[in-house]
Amino acid sequence: MLSRYHPVVAAESSGQLTMLLQRLSLHAGLPSSPRTQRTTIFPRLAKALTQVGLARANSNSFTHRGELRKAKRIVVKLGSAVVTRGDECGLALGRLASVVEQVAMLQNQGREMMIVTSGAVAFGKQRLRHEILLSQSVRQALHSGQNQIKDMSVPVLEARACAAAGQSGLMALYEAMFTQYSTCTAQVLVTNLDFHDDQKRRNLNSTLQELLRMNIVPIINTNDAVVPPPEPNSDLQGVISIKDNDSLAARLAVEMKADLLIALSDVEGLYDSPPGTDDAKLIDIFYPGDQLSITYGTKSRVGIGGMEAKVKAALWALQGGTSVVIANGTHPKVTGHVITDIVEGKKVGTFFSEVKPAGPTVEQQTEMARNSGRTLAALHPEQRGEIICHLANLLVEKKEEILAANKMDMDLAVNAGQLSSALLNRLSLSPAKLNSLAIGLRQIALASQDSVGRVLRRTRVAHNLELEQITVPIGVLLVIFEARPDCLPQVSALAIASGNALLAKGGKEAANTNRILHELTQEALDIHWVKEAVQLVSTREEVEDLCRLDEMIDLIIPRGSSQLVKNIQSAAKGIPVLGHSEGICHVYIDSEAAIDKVIKIVRDSKCDYPAACNAMETLLVHRDILKTPLFDQIIDMLRTEQVKIHAGPRFASNLTFSPSEVKSLRTEYGDLECCIEVVDSMQEAIDHIHRYGSSHTDVIVTENEDTAERFLQQLDSACVFWNVSSRFADGYRFGLGAEVGISTARIHARGPVGLEGLLTTKWVLRGDGHTAADFSEQGTMEYLHENLPVTQPQPRQIAAQSEE
Repeated sequence: MLSRYHPVVAAESSGQLTMLLQRLSLHAGLPSSPRTQRTTIFPRLAKALTQVGLARANSNSFTHRGELRKAKRIVVKLGSAVVTRGDECGLALGRLASVVEQVAMLQNQGREMMIVTSGAVAFGKQRLRHEILLSQSVRQALHSGQNQIKDMSVPVLEARACAAAGQSGLMALYEAMFTQYSTCTAQVLVTNLDFHDDQKRRNLNSTLQELLRMNIVPIINTNDAVVPPPEPNSDLQGVISIKDNDSLAARLAVEMKADLLIALSDVEGLYDSPPGTDDAKLIDIFYPGDQLSITYGTKSRVGIGGMEAKVKAALWALQGGTSVVIANGTHPKVTGHVITDIVEGKKVGTFFSEVKPAGPTVEQQTEMARNSGRTLAALHPEQRGEIICHLANLLVEKKEEILAANKMDMDLAVNAGQLSSALLNRLSLSPAKLNSLAIGLRQIALASQDSVGRVLRRTRVAHNLELEQITVPIGVLLVIFEARPDCLPQVSALAIASGNALLAKGGKEAANTNRILHELTQEALDIHWVKEAVQLVSTREEVEDLCRLDEMIDLIIPRGSSQLVKNIQSAAKGIPVLGHSEGICHVYIDSEAAIDKVIKIVRDSKCDYPAACNAMETLLVHRDILKTPLFDQIIDMLRTEQVKIHAGPRFASNLTFSPSEVKSLRTEYGDLECCIEVVDSMQEAIDHIHRYGSSHTDVIVTENEDTAERFLQQLDSACVFWNVSSRFADGYRFGLGAEVGISTARIHARGPVGLEGLLTTKWVLRGDGHTAADFSEQGTMEYLHENLPVTQPQPRQIAAQSEE
């Protein structure tokens, strides 16, 4: 309990401390006699309070956004543009209500919230205008008649008078809103003199500490009704004068030893040049000393501060040990969660940090990858193939170093005990895996010869006017993968072959393996001076933050659990996501299936690699074989392989003693478990798969060719197989060399996505001064639209580059 009161130790008055300790004694039920307090309780309480207080007083600001979750005491500054309406007369009630809801929620989580608010002038202006108009209308109605009312004008209102008229109404509004969340508020009006006068400053500190102790949200504002003009140069020598609410919030945050100051305005954050200019870029993290690289624009439409004032106040607060975030509090899509997003560590606005990271930011990495990727796309196909073959050779030559790094990751994962056996299997590399990777990469190198720049269509539009459709890279790919380091060289090779830049975000479980694989990838890229085209994101960026870089990333490819894919699909509002959220694969055993094929296919589909997305999760059995030796053999095989069986509703109804009934027919187990269900026909199997499947991979086992063909034609899945294990749904097994994932989407790419799925097209039109007017009724030309033969240049062979 003592930690709630520790900031008061900073008070300089011993009398204040004595009074506080008396209150603490009563609150804790301790003896309250002066003698007992002086001899026993006061020294212990004072020592405990001093130790706790110094722990915060000597602490630095947070160095990374993720640490903002630890913020206990938070100041929220609401700028005039946030609180007021667009007409500058009255309050933006919707925005204000969302802010109140977020502050109340954080307060109820046990945090200590304070609000520095503008809005009194605007609210008072609205009230005074209403009173003036009402007064004028009455007078004119009595003396001039109704026809004169339309000509009424409102005089210019003095700001101090507006503030005096608006303070009470503004506070009443806050009180009413916070009451909805059972949260009490208190108004505190301050001026610059309250901070320069030591006694007033101590009184203010004591008041705010007591309010926070009682779980009350202080609503603080400058007393604009009496505030004098700011004194020039009064913020020198470590003291910031209260010129506006930005400086007030900074001074208050430092005075109260707040962990975080959130300054909300009408811009997204701090830009390197005025927002709205062509090259303006939002700064994610701002460091002291970066001021010289910033060009400030004009201040907001209301208020007396500007971005320069906000930055100055933020840096002053940062120097005092308070972290700062400047963000937009007016955007309708984010206002309802901007404060909570900041506290949760999400990438919102501009975060001020004293510690500059050693490496580039993810935005800088993306920019480097895009620039180098354009050079990569311009290389000859043979050169891109040489890079991939060199990477394949490095995987074999450097296998001892790779395996040593992988052993470090495996040891850490085993000792942590947080990964399942399936994930440990994915994390593990072996000489055989590396050799298989190298073979796959060489296949990609050969396939890359006719990828980028391939002509798909040629049309003679008119005389001397020819149109071509050619393949081009998509741009910048973001591939997010979990504990599967073999994914890094695979997707790197596919990105290189298709001329795409790549951002790779691997799981922390494989950090050591990913690092050396990325180093080898960049070593291979450097033979043609495009080293930066593949970037490994090793900073602490959250996946959700990466998904917000919609102006920098063109396609996201998640490789991991269904939950990871769902999270990314939900977070990536403005970026396409290529992938599947679930791999609920079915194997249907028809009444005319061959026994030997059934046993082999079911065993391989389920037991070869249960964690794979193409593993069987549901076995559909035709009713005619339910009570046959074939069905008994299937059950015996699954039990031998230690597969846990869950019974579907119809299967369970046929058994006296059934296995555990399945909770859902739409379940991806990812382990040695599966569901068995009974169907009456092939059509019923198709209907079941359409209803409960994920359109990934589904199999029919039958000797009836007509039944098989109808199944293949009617089933709407990315991969549909006949008498083949579901495990064949794989880019390497399809001969694609490797895959970036399996897509269940309906557009662009579907199924295992290899090189072709990472390309898009552009149209190239070659003419000779043609204009659209030439083809009008009065023009002299006519359209031909003749299809022309497509010819491709013969690639130079690069097989000699590979290592046998």
